[in-house]
Amino acid sequence: MLPKTLTKSLLASAVVGAIAMTPAHAADPEWSFSGYIKLDAFMSDYQDGTAPSSGFIGRQFYIPSTTPVGGNGDDVVTDVHARQSRFFFDVSQDLDNGETVKARIELDFLTVPVGDERITNSYAPRLRQAYFTYGNWLVGQAWSNFQNLSILPESVDFIGATDGIIFARQPQIRYTQGGFSVSAENPETTVTPFGGGGRITSSDGVVPDLTAKYVGKSGDLSYSIAGLVRQLAHDVDGDGSDETASGYGISVGAKWQLGKNDIRASFQTGSGFGRYLGLNTFNAAVVDANGDLETIDSSGITLAYRHMWSEKARSNFVYSRGWADNDTALTGVSVTEYTQRIGANYMYSPAKNLTFGAELSRATRETEAGVDGDMTRLQFMAMYSF
Repeated sequence: MLPKTLTKSLLASAVVGAIAMTPAHAADPEWSFSGYIKLDAFMSDYQDGTAPSSGFIGRQFYIPSTTPVGGNGDDVVTDVHARQSRFFFDVSQDLDNGETVKARIELDFLTVPVGDERITNSYAPRLRQAYFTYGNWLVGQAWSNFQNLSILPESVDFIGATDGIIFARQPQIRYTQGGFSVSAENPETTVTPFGGGGRITSSDGVVPDLTAKYVGKSGDLSYSIAGLVRQLAHDVDGDGSDETASGYGISVGAKWQLGKNDIRASFQTGSGFGRYLGLNTFNAAVVDANGDLETIDSSGITLAYRHMWSEKARSNFVYSRGWADNDTALTGVSVTEYTQRIGANYMYSPAKNLTFGAELSRATRETEAGVDGDMTRLQFMAMYSF
């Protein structure tokens, strides 16, 4: 008979060995739900041209290309909605291979045409983001890797620095290593017909839009440098053969922390990057007299200063401008030459997750014909985050 101590030792070794040989199982997913409820109330004064109808997307939040130009000004219009209210569904799970996968689905109610203000103000939810991360990879719909989220100013308006900023969410595959990231993203080409006219949205592209970005920090300065290359494609003649052109974009953004205050700025420029700038104020290409695609040069700049009045109160002063170098012999003179917006707000948070705000802004749009229009907006908000 073996000694008791040796018997216990052998039994323990057998148990450990059995556990080691047992296949690992994924842990149960861990779920979380968060978001915010936001009420927006704003009065808009269109100095030139008629105010759009209440269901128009430009009445939900500021979109540079929708500012009316020319004609007589309209009376002040008022809009109140809770459509920016947002929900986040997050999940994290430890897998049986020892890795962890995380995922997010994000919804709000902006931009969708379903619903009106007559009786119930019912609006369908829309998908903002839906992605998962595994190791260094992100797969799904998320913010474009060409964008820098940290330079977005705090704003009562949905975006604030809209005119000159890079702003896009789309399906993609992204790889990140430290401060460096690359991605392949959904291609989509927007085209101006020869001589001008309504925008053509082409889904003929085959090659994904490719981006690369580096994010760094030095002392109180954080910054990003991003690049974009893409192929524009559109079947101009409808003969099954696409006309193509190459586009590119460069974006530089920075945030400088000044104690409790900060300055945020960015500059972006390129040719044929169209829809990434200013919510697609400018198209990526125009059709020339030979039926080929010619890229359109465009640029944008944003500047914002955030001042903390106290631990609970702050203000943001924002300027944003986007412009294009249109060949009017091809595009005509009715296309937008530039848009800009200047705004100032006051934000007050009596508690960390409760904020009230007021913002006054003035937006301008001018066409290549020299016809311009201004829109002044006073906007209020109340938001509870959970």
